[in-house]
Amino acid sequence: MDNERIRAICMTLPHVVETMNWGHHLVYWAGDRDIGGKMFAMTDLDGTGTGVLWFHCGAERFHELLEMEGIIASPYLAKAYWVTLERWNALRPKEIEEELRRAHDLIFEKLPKRTKVVLALPEKDRKKVISERKKGLKAQVKVVSKGSGGAKKGK
Repeated sequence: MDNERIRAICMTLPHVVETMNWGHHLVYWAGDRDIGGKMFAMTDLDGTGTGVLWFHCGAERFHELLEMEGIIASPYLAKAYWVTLERWNALRPKEIEEELRRAHDLIFEKLPKRTKVVLALPEKDRKKVISERKKGLKAQVKVVSKGSGGAKKGK
């Protein structure tokens, strides 16, 4: 198992989007984060972080997984029931695939209703809504940036 195989598995799941965050983590989202999607897994691409794969496992599975050698509670995310594989062979490849599917399903169930409505749209309409949302967010950032810059000058 490696980052490329994880990517191949995650990208076959419904409505998955990937982003690069925190400099070296490839993050997988159930739904686009700009419309309320939530992350369900991430991999460490350069080997400088803790472990090789982080994923959400839910409250029931969390303690079971922690009993296995090579699996620890994810730093910063343990309260949300995330675990970290310290090495690729902590689980068999088929088990990793099952855990990723479970993580996606658990997070997808928790998505806000408005996000699920957008994801249920036909692909063309969904892409349009997501694109408009991203444009709106960029416009908000520009307004906030200009507004706070002007406030500082006026003092």
